[in-house]
Amino acid sequence: MTQLIIFTDLDGTLLNSETYDYAVTVPIIQQLKSLKIPVVPVTSKTRVEVATLRQDVGLSDPFVTENGSAIFVEVNHNPFNKPPGEREGDYYVVDLGCPYVQARAGLRVIANELQHSLLGFGDMTINRLQRYTGLSAKDAQEAKAREFSEPFITPKAVTSEQIVEAVEAVGFKVVVGDRFSHLIGPDAGKGNAVERLVALYQSILPTDETIVTIGLGNSPNDIDMLAHVDHPVVLPGLNGPHPQLGDRGWDIAPVPAPEGWVEAVTAICQKFDVALQS
Repeated sequence: MTQLIIFTDLDGTLLNSETYDYAVTVPIIQQLKSLKIPVVPVTSKTRVEVATLRQDVGLSDPFVTENGSAIFVEVNHNPFNKPPGEREGDYYVVDLGCPYVQARAGLRVIANELQHSLLGFGDMTINRLQRYTGLSAKDAQEAKAREFSEPFITPKAVTSEQIVEAVEAVGFKVVVGDRFSHLIGPDAGKGNAVERLVALYQSILPTDETIVTIGLGNSPNDIDMLAHVDHPVVLPGLNGPHPQLGDRGWDIAPVPAPEGWVEAVTAICQKFDVALQS
């Protein structure tokens, strides 16, 4: 017996990178739900951002926020035999990251190490964050609701190698991106979160049942997740896959999100005799 688990990034993967449309994925997600195949968002977004989207899309499975800083499991939809973490309101939380205040303090130390100012989300007003991201005021507010990590504008005058070296010197990790980088705790990471969730799911399965993991992402901050799944799939943009993901031998979806997400998930499920109707 095989238990499929789908781990997915959101922006540019489940959601169209320009319009954030996801409508075509909803029927597939409902079919996966009826087949008890978990669909687990693994994203740089905050808890409140993901909670809003999960409600809209119809997801109830666990989710991972802030680049692998925490796993959230709804108390009313807990698939595991016992609470997987500490209860906070409507969720059990498996904390893999560091407190936000610690990330903020770390960013200041790293800026001193680099001798270069670093502008984090916590330094910006809602209006300023809107100008940098194009988000609505409500979405910008949710993006600023950090609990474990601090995104900052990737400086152009500093190399990614210099950023990583400075971050690691003060005991943090960093996910360097083209526009924004994310300062996360030393034990955080999308790959670590995937491993923890797979172990949790394995603990409730019969000994003769095997987990097969599918991962879908579109950008360098998904590499850690995609490297920890059995079937990694890269969602391309309008100009093809991101240069850092396109030459790794991973499957590439035939078209961008969200249609590419549907086609990739449907194709892999068919390999395991799971028929989905698109």
